[in-house]
Amino acid sequence: MSNTLEAPAFVDFQDVWLAYNDELLAQNNFAVEAIDLKVRPGEFIAIVGPSGCGKSTFMKLATGLKMPSRGRIMIDGQPVRGPLKISGMSFQAPSLLPWRTTVDNVLLPLEIVEPYRSQFKAKRKEFEERARRLLQKVGLGGYEDKFPWQLSGGMQQRASICRALIHEPKMLLLDEPFGALDAFTREDLWCILRDLWTEQQFNVILVTHDLRESVFLADTVYVMSQSPGRFVVKREIDLPRPRELEITYTKEFTDIVLELRGHIGAFRKSAPTVATTPSVGAAP
Repeated sequence: MSNTLEAPAFVDFQDVWLAYNDELLAQNNFAVEAIDLKVRPGEFIAIVGPSGCGKSTFMKLATGLKMPSRGRIMIDGQPVRGPLKISGMSFQAPSLLPWRTTVDNVLLPLEIVEPYRSQFKAKRKEFEERARRLLQKVGLGGYEDKFPWQLSGGMQQRASICRALIHEPKMLLLDEPFGALDAFTREDLWCILRDLWTEQQFNVILVTHDLRESVFLADTVYVMSQSPGRFVVKREIDLPRPRELEITYTKEFTDIVLELRGHIGAFRKSAPTVATTPSVGAAP
């Protein structure tokens, strides 16, 4: 990552606040507040925190699905004014269309997002080859023409990640993508995501409740306070890459997990005044 340290921030939140409607805004009732965040090009960040702290709200801001009540958001050097075309998204529920095969589900963004949409009929064969290569990379070779109901939960989630990446986005947003899976499948998908990110170096914003997941995958982990959410802890993960699953059993790894757990535990026990803790979201 050293070659990008001096590059302008790819994601830049500047004192961002969000109230969900005008009435709440008039009452100074915010879902997230005072968010300052700078993310380097190609950086993998994870966001953790207690339930209801505003993690998913932050994701809506990062995708342009919500506009801030105050502050400014810049992504890839451009102000965010609406839904981003340069991002891909994957959520806890794979949401594959049951009447489409796996490869046709993966192709869906190319059918609806420009500039691919206008080229889709002419380039369908090329796009389909791209989708099949991507599915093979995540271990779904041989399942390309199966329907979602013929796939396990882990397979469906792999297909969902492929769908999020098929249009080669600059940023991947993941909201609890592995939360519904068993531990073995989850760890398998950590490694698949690690390999895809290492190869393509897109930006990743991962929201998760799994502290081990955040430490294994991310360059930097941010901890959000209780609602109204703000970033109150920034933890650089200086574990060497590439990371193998064996590292999750080391003292160095578990010490970081316990440190993060301690921060979240303190917020859960604290009064709401913890939200006044100074934000430390800005990158050094």
